[in-house]
Amino acid sequence: MVPGASAAESPYKIDTRENIIDSSRTLAYDLIKFYNGNESGEIPGLLPGPPTEENGDYYWWEGGVYWATYIDYFRLTGDTTYNDLVTQGMLHQTGPNNDFMPPNATVSMGNDDQCFWAIAAMSAAENEFPNPPSGSPQWLDLAKAVFFTQADPSRNDDTCGGGLRWQILPFNVGYNFKNSASNACFFNLAARLARFTGNDTYAAHAASTYDWLTQVGFIDNQTHAVYDGGHTEKNCTDINKAQFSYNSAFLVEGAAFMYNLTTNNEWKTRTDALVNATLSFFFPDDVAFELPCEGKRNRCTTDMYAFKGLTHRGLAAAAQVAPYTAEVILPVLKTSAKAAVGQCTGGDSGRACGFYWSEGEYVEPESSTGVGEQMSVLLAVTGLLVDGAAVGPVTADTKTTAGGGSGTEGAGSGNGTSTAGGGGGGGAGGSSTTGGSSSSTETAKSAAAEQARVGGVLIAAVVGLGVWVVSL
Repeated sequence: MVPGASAAESPYKIDTRENIIDSSRTLAYDLIKFYNGNESGEIPGLLPGPPTEENGDYYWWEGGVYWATYIDYFRLTGDTTYNDLVTQGMLHQTGPNNDFMPPNATVSMGNDDQCFWAIAAMSAAENEFPNPPSGSPQWLDLAKAVFFTQADPSRNDDTCGGGLRWQILPFNVGYNFKNSASNACFFNLAARLARFTGNDTYAAHAASTYDWLTQVGFIDNQTHAVYDGGHTEKNCTDINKAQFSYNSAFLVEGAAFMYNLTTNNEWKTRTDALVNATLSFFFPDDVAFELPCEGKRNRCTTDMYAFKGLTHRGLAAAAQVAPYTAEVILPVLKTSAKAAVGQCTGGDSGRACGFYWSEGEYVEPESSTGVGEQMSVLLAVTGLLVDGAAVGPVTADTKTTAGGGSGTEGAGSGNGTSTAGGGGGGGAGGSSTTGGSSSSTETAKSAAAEQARVGGVLIAAVVGLGVWVVSL
């Protein structure tokens, strides 16, 4: 069947701006039904899960994507219906040091997991999402705190010449694997912090991370394919060449932000190459397709059902901050979104969304209750609103609301050069000796406590693991 066609007719229309907003509202309404963290006895911020505890289908990281989806929804539609749930859920998962390392998730956390939540906070700052109550951590400071922990040499170590490992704690499976997901997300976060604050420290980390990804071979210098990663004991030379769409999208968006910040031709060249590669690999016939698993049924994991939405989101954001790319990106996203809504004909409601957009008909979820599928379609539809009247991501200098974090910092020139700037952000790389705002100072203290805290978690986890093994 042709993309967008279906045996049953989808209720969603995306032919006008009004219809896009109306469809977004219904998709958002259906997506929120999967969340029960605001109910008595449940944990705010979490989707049902994790699967390892037989509590549901979803790991901790996907909650961060879930709330980021509603932050984008708020900005692009103006609908405030879900804002209180977003704020409650995100603040509950910040952890005791306000760096998205809550005790319930830290033992099994990956750097990419933590970064997904930081990206949600960064989006809240850029989209002028209503600030948390006074006395609570602010969106920008939460994003900075994660950056500081991940930029620290205890995380960003020198094996394979640099880069983040997949897992944070040494006893976790995957600690010996350096992956594109963690590093592409960190690059994305650093690029957006650089643009928002004007602090060169963030820009320097973004540039060095991108350079490392190319030098180690995770970004193919010829095709700009983005590969999964490699093992530290092999010096990351045993590259797993699986390609996941969201890794490419993180890099597209981050490169576009760096081009917006610097207007440097090098970042334009990188943005163009990544856009072309992403569309070529993951949008056959201009419809999103998850390359490593979608060719055959029952090969995709529950995590993968969310990747198309992340990819749509990253490309739409790139079209905003590097507007010259819109003529290439937006027609593809429109075709893909049409296919996405065209297959939303399932469930008792007759409008549930599936994963196989290019097949033109709803396919019952194989290994999930449907959060990733529904969320991806919502992101595809709301992303169409970047074309036209939607306001792009703000900076500390252009935002219209007060608060939200510590804003511009120190002596950073904001020109995207590699020289580390001053201010609160300089603590990440240890290159700044001047202090920033009190919020940045507190965040830096949080970063300084990171190694001791992780050590404590490791001891507790090993003890717990020993008890678990004995109990077998």
